Amino acid sequence: MKEKLKHYAKETLYFIVFITLLTNAISFYKSSDLNKETLNLPKVHLLNNSTYILDNTKPILIHFWATWCPTCKLEAQNIEYLSHYYQVLTIAVQSGTDQELQTYLQEHHYTFNLINDQDGSYSKKFNIVGYPTTFIYDKDKNLVFSEVGYTSTFGLWLRLLWSGA
Repeated sequence: MKEKLKHYAKETLYFIVFITLLTNAISFYKSSDLNKETLNLPKVHLLNNSTYILDNTKPILIHFWATWCPTCKLEAQNIEYLSHYYQVLTIAVQSGTDQELQTYLQEHHYTFNLINDQDGSYSKKFNIVGYPTTFIYDKDKNLVFSEVGYTSTFGLWLRLLWSGA
């Protein structure tokens, strides 16, 4: 019986390692075409009708997501948490009208800064190929990290720290 348990534990571990490597390889492949230029967004218009001016002394996390994306829904709490401590700008792509997005934010108790990219112009500018997609730029607005797919709060937090947050 112990041998069977050891065998199943070993097989499970191999499977987890394989899936982890596979998802990272897919993410790396998907992120290879993302826009890697220096960030040029001096100020943007947010969903709440305010103008957001980037703080040039801090790193920034830019997160592309959609209300219809299941993985984005899983990651949204991570982004919400980080937005209370770091400079975070989220961009909802083709996710409805301003009113629909405002309702979505209220229903889920999200308070992060949000741009409604109804026409997909921001996603085109950044060459987004899948959702969610996250970028982290250092204080000089140089890209230090990009990820297509789910990223944990801890992983994003470490990358923000590494980028000088």
